[in-house]
Amino acid sequence: MSIPVIKASRLSDAGPGAPVLIAGPSLGTASIPLWSRAAAALDTFTVITWDLPGHGVSPAAHEPFSVADLAAGVAGLVTAARSAGDIAADAPVFYAGVSLGGAVGLQLGLDHGALFDGIAVLCSGAKIGEAEGWEQRAETVRAQGTPTQVVGSGQRWFAPGFMDREPGAAAALLHSLQDADRFSYALCCEALAAFDLRRRLPDITVPILAVAGADDVVTPPSFAQLIADRVTNGTAAVVDGAAHLVPVEQPQRTAELLKNFFGAQYLEGK
Repeated sequence: MSIPVIKASRLSDAGPGAPVLIAGPSLGTASIPLWSRAAAALDTFTVITWDLPGHGVSPAAHEPFSVADLAAGVAGLVTAARSAGDIAADAPVFYAGVSLGGAVGLQLGLDHGALFDGIAVLCSGAKIGEAEGWEQRAETVRAQGTPTQVVGSGQRWFAPGFMDREPGAAAALLHSLQDADRFSYALCCEALAAFDLRRRLPDITVPILAVAGADDVVTPPSFAQLIADRVTNGTAAVVDGAAHLVPVEQPQRTAELLKNFFGAQYLEGK
């Protein structure tokens, strides 16, 4: 296992000293089309996104990695940005990640909690799916490419009617899936196959917001509730009219939840 190279993009800048949100992607999505709508509504935050290996702006990976390795890569980005002055020394830093990015958020809370003032886990779980299913998907994509996942992902990602109402937003995400490096995607699947933090959730002491889409069949609201119940300081919320990608499906509601939760943590810490 090795820490993969991951790259970040600054979506918005709320000025010196503003709270910073590190926003993480879902498997198969580039972070900019996933987060740009919600970032626009998070007007008091500087929003910095990161991409999975072989997705968006991040280079392809050539060695296996774990979710813990991804978390270490994100922690490294935050630490480097602090050292370089790209994140002000007194600025609070929060994290929000979707699906695999949410799993990374839980791992960050466990391994690198001191870096963050609060963490949001969106459309995710302490364990997602079964190892056999992820391993089969990895084998398929490694052999046949990411276009094999477009139809199924479109069905899982979006609540009924979204693709008709917002064809541009849906197409941008599905194109990012098609453009993802197939070998890196397969390695992400294998990382998810080995991921299970259910027994370690009580060790996470950073405040956690667990958000689920009401129509999500991959990580339903019960997954968010389990996280909120088991971590030391957890809150659960359900977003109506959304399935597996709440920041793009319901950006205003997502921004409202994040502002309220992170704002409470920020004020408490002052």
